[in-house]
Amino acid sequence: MAMTVEEVEAAIIEKATKSPKPQLYIKDFYECDPERSPRDIKKIANALVTKGKMMFWSSGSTTMYAIPERIKNEENAEGVN
Repeated sequence: MAMTVEEVEAAIIEKATKSPKPQLYIKDFYECDPERSPRDIKKIANALVTKGKMMFWSSGSTTMYAIPERIKNEENAEGVN
């Protein structure tokens, strides 16, 4: 049975929260619901950014996704303001 959008959102947030890395590529979320297309996963992840539950993070060459609190904690731990 296919997961609902809310279930996929919860799975994406859980993966982003529990991942050893604070920021993830969109492809890292594809396994949250293998039945959905990569385009659908990206739409759901972008909706989470719009809702403020996730944020974009850029390395300068690549845009990644992250939980805002994790990025702030990482920056504070590294002494970045």
